[in-house]
Amino acid sequence: MLEFSADAALLKPAARVRVTQQLPQNNTVWTTTIEGTVLRYRQAKTGSWFAHAKEDKLWLDRLELRKDDGELVTLNLDCYSVIEAL
Repeated sequence: MLEFSADAALLKPAARVRVTQQLPQNNTVWTTTIEGTVLRYRQAKTGSWFAHAKEDKLWLDRLELRKDDGELVTLNLDCYSVIEAL
């Protein structure tokens, strides 16, 4: 399983952050960046079954943000996620 790590201060509610995520492909990398205010950071289980995991579910690091335009975004964080303070 890919693990995520970040400074705990970046994950506290009301922190302004920029999150850059990457998705490796065969010949390229898809990159996206989102800026917003942290609403909540948590570990949450998915609806997918994953053998030998806690409660037989796959647990993901999730970061909930409010963008400047008010849109709410939930990000699944992994080892390709980079969080910067703004």
